[in-house]
Amino acid sequence: MLLEPKREVAVELVVPRDAGGVEVFRAYRVQHNNSRGPFKGGLRFHPNVDLDDVRSLASLMTWKTALMDLPFGGAKGGVQLDPHKLSERELEILTRKLVQGIKDVIGPAEDIPAPDMNTSGREMAWIFDEYSKFKGYSPGVVTGKPVHLHGSVGREAATGRGCAFGIREILKAMGYGKMSDHTFVFQGFGNVGAWASEIVHDMGGKVVAIADEHSATTNPKGLDIPALRRHAGEGHLLEAFAGGQALAKESILQVPCSILVPAALGGVITPDVARSLDCKIVVEAANGPTLPAADKILQDRGVMVLPDIYSNGGGVTVSFFEWVQNLQNFKWDEEEVNRKLERKMGAAFESLWQIHREMDVPLRTAAFVKAVGRVARAERFRGFD
Repeated sequence: MLLEPKREVAVELVVPRDAGGVEVFRAYRVQHNNSRGPFKGGLRFHPNVDLDDVRSLASLMTWKTALMDLPFGGAKGGVQLDPHKLSERELEILTRKLVQGIKDVIGPAEDIPAPDMNTSGREMAWIFDEYSKFKGYSPGVVTGKPVHLHGSVGREAATGRGCAFGIREILKAMGYGKMSDHTFVFQGFGNVGAWASEIVHDMGGKVVAIADEHSATTNPKGLDIPALRRHAGEGHLLEAFAGGQALAKESILQVPCSILVPAALGGVITPDVARSLDCKIVVEAANGPTLPAADKILQDRGVMVLPDIYSNGGGVTVSFFEWVQNLQNFKWDEEEVNRKLERKMGAAFESLWQIHREMDVPLRTAAFVKAVGRVARAERFRGFD
């Protein structure tokens, strides 16, 4: 019951191209479990999207929402395409066709998509608009919408902010002192990596190296993250940043530091990489950055791993806040959103740390013990008729 998805939907999206002709794209929505509330999960546009990938991510969302104690289940969606090869008009047509294909299985009380890889508030606004044509005014059908179109303040920074809160919690629990006592390396400088590194920087942490998909930069004395974000926002490569030295992006995971934060793609920490890491803690801001065999090596080496279903849980938590605001037709200010997020991240960490200490298991195991237990309890109490 807990392993198999409740529903899998596959649709073909026929899109007229600007240059003439049509192209067919394959899209998927997997709804894994809804025993604790409506299905919840992102929608990604990527060439490597396939059903197995979406299944795996949907189940991960079930455990993530349970660990964060949100009244949601888990789902995931994706369209197999390279969005950089489509115009904005073509992407809008594709997104609206996707809504037409899955409109009967999504909704504010059924399944609530959100942005994911290569999607943003723009696509969520199109989904909200297209869905409302069929079902009536429904801002709660998606989260991650633009703030001026029923989105929540604080949502853009939420995953990175939650990650920074998680880092602070584990340092405190391990007796490692304050953020300012440690050095940090970030692999990934997209939305999550950029926000997390800036908030860590604001908390006093010294970020000594950052890489993105194109290049990397390092400064043993600490990078000026706000300046680096402005530099990258102007379209410059990280390696050209005046406040740092160019670094081969492939060597980012070998830079010595207290805390390594993989915030890019999954599967980057392989067994070979795990043997060469020079850090005390790995904080998984990306989904699945550590391969299972590498995870075992890190355990044997005494490197603590803060698992992804907790570390990047800030995004879905503030998505929940957005959904609540949509249902109430009421807006919270950013201070309230951030305060509630901090409280949620603290409570979730406390629950998994307690299991980690009592059962003497890794934090990843502790997180799944807590999450699976909550979902199993919901299934049992709801009954099987």
